Amino acid sequence: MAIKQAKVITVTSVKGGTGKSTTALALAGLLSNRKIKTIIVDMDLHSGVISATLNLKINKDFYTLVNDYMNHNLKELDEYIVKYNDYIDVLSAPKDPRSVGKISSYYIDLILKKLKYRYDVILIDTNHIIDDINLITFDNSDDIIYVLTSDLMDLKNMKTMLAIYKDMGLKNYYLVLNESLSQDHVDLYSINSFLEKNIDYILPSNYYLKNMKKLIMQGKIFTLEKQYQKEKGTAVLNQLLDNILK
Repeated sequence: MAIKQAKVITVTSVKGGTGKSTTALALAGLLSNRKIKTIIVDMDLHSGVISATLNLKINKDFYTLVNDYMNHNLKELDEYIVKYNDYIDVLSAPKDPRSVGKISSYYIDLILKKLKYRYDVILIDTNHIIDDINLITFDNSDDIIYVLTSDLMDLKNMKTMLAIYKDMGLKNYYLVLNESLSQDHVDLYSINSFLEKNIDYILPSNYYLKNMKKLIMQGKIFTLEKQYQKEKGTAVLNQLLDNILK
């Protein structure tokens, strides 16, 4: 009988400032609500915010793990992972961004393979840079979620990325339009026409505004809070998860 491995979901973007990390945390909260054992791997290595947003105290991070792996000094994985609640763990991005250049992409694949046997879902938050680390991350992903806005540069960058996916024959991605951070009010028909691809899911304009700063200061994931359970945006993200986890 085959051993069950985690589903790997990567949340990314084609530029900064799209609400990518907030969306990743929202998905983690919804997975926790479903009692699905999840680890958030913060692969936004230069400027990861997951641990800081959740007010987690970090002693060892992604760089520490890779460095110990490289030097044959690997400890138990639990030593590098921080628990947020009963269903959410976190592997933090490097505390010192100067250490990122010392991380070999070779070990990304090995680390993800180790995590696949410990969790139901590996939820990766990564940046928009197309480098060896992200390419290996994408290769290991079952599903890739692009969070974008209607900003014109965002749409142009997304169109380029879609052309790459088309050339590679890949279809394991979803486009999520975050209207709450969209400054250029471009209508959906125009966006779909420009991209030559329909937006899959839309987060409404007010979704990430209500009490958000207060919850972040408290280190809380807003989709775990009762007042967000019936929000339209929460329903949208639950639909996305239903599609991914089916």
